[in-house]
Amino acid sequence: MKIVRTVIEVREQVKKWREQGLSVGFVPTMGYLHEGHKSLILKSVEQNDRTVVSIFVNPTQFGENEDLSTYPRDLDSDAALCTDAKADLIFHPEPEQMYPQGFCTGVNMSVLTQELCGKSRPVHFGGVCTVVSKLFNIVKPDRAYFGEKDAQQLAIIRRMVEDLNFDIEIVGCPIVRESDGLAKSSRNTYLNTEERKAAVILSKSIALGKELVQNGERDAQTIIKAMTEKISSEPLARIDYVEVVDALTMQKVQKIEKSVLVAIAVFIGKTRLIDNFSFNI
Repeated sequence: MKIVRTVIEVREQVKKWREQGLSVGFVPTMGYLHEGHKSLILKSVEQNDRTVVSIFVNPTQFGENEDLSTYPRDLDSDAALCTDAKADLIFHPEPEQMYPQGFCTGVNMSVLTQELCGKSRPVHFGGVCTVVSKLFNIVKPDRAYFGEKDAQQLAIIRRMVEDLNFDIEIVGCPIVRESDGLAKSSRNTYLNTEERKAAVILSKSIALGKELVQNGERDAQTIIKAMTEKISSEPLARIDYVEVVDALTMQKVQKIEKSVLVAIAVFIGKTRLIDNFSFNI
């Protein structure tokens, strides 16, 4: 497995693969990889001849006073995980490689970015769409892999690919959880021992909401109220949002009549964590 840091190196390698008739899968990440990321890489390796993993902490998707400077980084560990998962190439650029002097172009989206994380992190998805578009143009993969934990991001990427005519298949992969149910996340490393124990309240509230829906509850406010009360029973938890939204448009619904996403964002101490489940009719 190779680690490259420039756009030219990625393009040269992918060109060689293309000349051999090989398919290319792509897993974009911000690094500090865990088993959730590994599941994406393994799926790409399964479905493609070659797999590229990008490791880039993208500055344009962090707002003011967010954790850009403290976001965890460990390239050696990331490379070991990628090697174990049989990835072929890591693209690990510096910010100047992705955003050279004079850079002034961005990709923005309406509607899907207005609710959930987009409401509390207004610059976030503009940065995501911009960097993912750049990465797609650099790597030119056949397929790209994203985790369903970031469900709003996945919906946005799918819409962007459709709207901008990217010839790429977007593959969503299931949430990978710790043994106690907490969704795996690079930000889990921010939690101290007490906060880590408290964080399971997210998956417990998700389980409650899922049970209500599966048992026939269709009123969104009833589900939101029950999940909110569950989360609020944990003293260290502070709710950002608990919402039921249309699975395609990310707009709030009052009654579940078609496929929905039930999503939460909760601060445990100073750490913001997300979780969700989908319900398809």
